[in-house]
Amino acid sequence: MDPTQKPEHHGWTLERFVLERQREFPSATGEFTQLFQQLALAGKIVASRVSQAGLAGLLGHTGKMNVQGETVQKLDEFANQTLIHCLEAGGQVCLMASEEVDDPIPIPTRFPKGRYVLMFDPLDGSTNIDVNISIGTIFSVHGRVSEGAEPSLADCLQPGRTQIAAGYLVYGPSCMFVFTAGDGVHGFTLDPSVGEFFLSHPDIQLPARGKTYSVNEGNEAVWEQPVRDWVRWLKTPDKTTGKPYGGRYVGTLVADFHRTLLKGGVFAYPADKKNQNGKLRLLYEAAPMAMLAEQAGGAASTGTQAILDVVPQHLHQRVPLYIGSKEDVADAVARVSGSKS
Repeated sequence: MDPTQKPEHHGWTLERFVLERQREFPSATGEFTQLFQQLALAGKIVASRVSQAGLAGLLGHTGKMNVQGETVQKLDEFANQTLIHCLEAGGQVCLMASEEVDDPIPIPTRFPKGRYVLMFDPLDGSTNIDVNISIGTIFSVHGRVSEGAEPSLADCLQPGRTQIAAGYLVYGPSCMFVFTAGDGVHGFTLDPSVGEFFLSHPDIQLPARGKTYSVNEGNEAVWEQPVRDWVRWLKTPDKTTGKPYGGRYVGTLVADFHRTLLKGGVFAYPADKKNQNGKLRLLYEAAPMAMLAEQAGGAASTGTQAILDVVPQHLHQRVPLYIGSKEDVADAVARVSGSKS
């Protein structure tokens, strides 16, 4: 096979896939490939612990609260430390930020610094950990923009449109690594018998319209009226098919988005009377998922603005999120644009 040809078959590992992409850019230094190797390693470690959490004493909470005011689960803490330890020493990253940590995470002075900024939600879906429902890790990669001797907060506060790469790992019946580096979305499945991620879902494309919606309808009482009307409209039988949209909600963003990415439809976490600015974190959840959605032919919006165009004002900023098939998101935006954002 021509080594310059884009990989399409399922026998390629994640490492080979990224290496082939690297060869398309003669000036590439290999840092990006090494970064993904370390992300994959962290994912394998976390997946191993998730699969035996009850046996490894990692169920339950630590008794601590994170910056979001949420109870820190033992697996949250384990995943957070695993990502930091796997990435801090490699020389690819100059700064990190985590949903679980108040401030940016500097690289210790004993390690070299690279040109990438990594932000992550170490373990999405914490409330599902103890009941054995799919959870995940979300990551976002930017390039450094500051010019001082040391990286700064400004390197983290970049709009999603400037992301170099984004992706997630989903820890479910199988462990998958799904990412984009700006040239489509590709999924890799972990073969635990050999410890490698193999290409299983090349060039994922979101259908223009789906058949399901995913939203926490337990919040209906605090939704603005346009959001209520939109969800009720989704449940109205279609004039052509006679069928309404089906409701699907896991409560783990990674799991809900993964299904939406593969099957189409729309996921939403709207703003409401309790969370006027939304609930999902822009930098660790909404922006990386929005890049994936757009790269797969879908869309992501706050209800009034494309997620990737939102300029973050602080590290743990929250936003409303409507994401999925392009036509379904367009319907949502048209119907909820009168609600508060």
